[in-house]
Amino acid sequence: MKQQRKNTDDALMDQHPSRAGAEGSEDTSTPVVQQQSNKWTTLLVIAIGVFMATLDSSIVNISLPAIARSFGVPLSGAIEWVIIAYLVVTAAILLTAGRLADMVGRKIVWLTGLVIFTVSSVLCGLAPGLAFLIAARALQGLGGALLLAVSPAMLTSAFPDNERGRALGLNAINVSLGVSVGPILGGFITGYFSWRWIFFVNVPFGILGVIATLIFIKEKVTRSPGRFDPLGAGLLAIGLACLTAGLSFGTELGWSSPIILGLLIVGVIALIILPFVELRVPNPAIVLSLLKDRVFTSALVSLIISFLALFAVSFMLPFYLEELRGFSSELSGVLLTPLPLALAFIAPFSGMLADRFGTRWLAAGGLTIGCLGLIAISFLNAQSSIWDIVWRMLMVGVGQALFQSPNNSALLGAAPREHQGSASGFLATARTMGQCLSIALAGAIFTGMGGATAGLILSSGKAGAQTQQLQQTFVNGFHQTFLVCAVIAGIGVLASLVRGKETRTRG
Repeated sequence: MKQQRKNTDDALMDQHPSRAGAEGSEDTSTPVVQQQSNKWTTLLVIAIGVFMATLDSSIVNISLPAIARSFGVPLSGAIEWVIIAYLVVTAAILLTAGRLADMVGRKIVWLTGLVIFTVSSVLCGLAPGLAFLIAARALQGLGGALLLAVSPAMLTSAFPDNERGRALGLNAINVSLGVSVGPILGGFITGYFSWRWIFFVNVPFGILGVIATLIFIKEKVTRSPGRFDPLGAGLLAIGLACLTAGLSFGTELGWSSPIILGLLIVGVIALIILPFVELRVPNPAIVLSLLKDRVFTSALVSLIISFLALFAVSFMLPFYLEELRGFSSELSGVLLTPLPLALAFIAPFSGMLADRFGTRWLAAGGLTIGCLGLIAISFLNAQSSIWDIVWRMLMVGVGQALFQSPNNSALLGAAPREHQGSASGFLATARTMGQCLSIALAGAIFTGMGGATAGLILSSGKAGAQTQQLQQTFVNGFHQTFLVCAVIAGIGVLASLVRGKETRTRG
């Protein structure tokens, strides 16, 4: 099964001044970065970059057939690297980018990300061949990693403690807009213009973001940066890149494939060696001391589990809509929007409630609703009405919105000021790895039960007398996949509940 949309669902902000320095005493060379910008201008500037990154991630998938036709290649194999290259590089760089932001300043990392993303978008649009496009997408992934890794820390610094959840919720509107508009806009641009314009559309946003950053974002670095840890950064990049690539292609190439086994083994070995290296350097690429905090670790685990369970909706529903139901790609894109729209509407309110009442019960309650939504989606079949699809998607979206803002607020709030960039990197990496694991797990279950094969035959129009049997095979695989995801979401509820109470300050 080929890689489907990588939802860059949002994740942001939090910090507690009372915790500053609690875990950072061992790293005296790390700078404390103080954000001097107006909080609303900071939110708007960050909205430009995050919208650009989320729009790009959701706009590309629907244009893959047109890109494949343009270069004369099949819609499998090498063409999938147009998506995979972006995902692998992003996953490999996120944690290092967050740590780098703590060391040299968040503004410079953010600005570098904007420039790289904008220039690489131009290169993608001008690509003369598939190999060039894949390389440009990898460069774009680097820019995206810098943007996604540093944006939560910038918002954390700009907003006071008692408004973190509110800011996170407002940013969720922007993220959801990029995710929901992407498929519709991508289909329109590809149909009426050219696939190349799905990349060129980033350019004005990028230029505007660079100008706005230079004018409005002010930052003061109060201490000199420490030395960069190239060995730790290299091991981290190799480990996460190999794991991401292996998980992305595991279902298609087979989990026993020498290539997949090699990637997974190398990735695991690199990540096993990493802690031994990091504990022996004064300025590690990854701040392992953050994991000693119970609230931080619990929120991080809950975040991975939530994406492992809930991202299956974004991955699996296109197959259901297009292969089982036979809907057009345009209608399928529209039917996928209830989830991000629910996220956009609910997230600001859940963020404000988290500021007022805390994050623990909101996060657990949201993931419980998401779990029930997954169970409801598992019962979709070939006869389900449009409304049956919509209300189930809305239920998952509401649950995800109630979970994400409070959970991310707790995660970032558990990190001291000087490690906000590293905490942001952890957050973004957890989200990416959760998505990759979700694709691997859902794809393995669905394929193993014959659902993928049945879907391909149904969509080819060659089912004939076997149509009903193939539909039943597809539905059975679909049902089991989402039931497993629901069980995983239930485990995430428990992880949210055991975190304990986070320290909160009121304004």
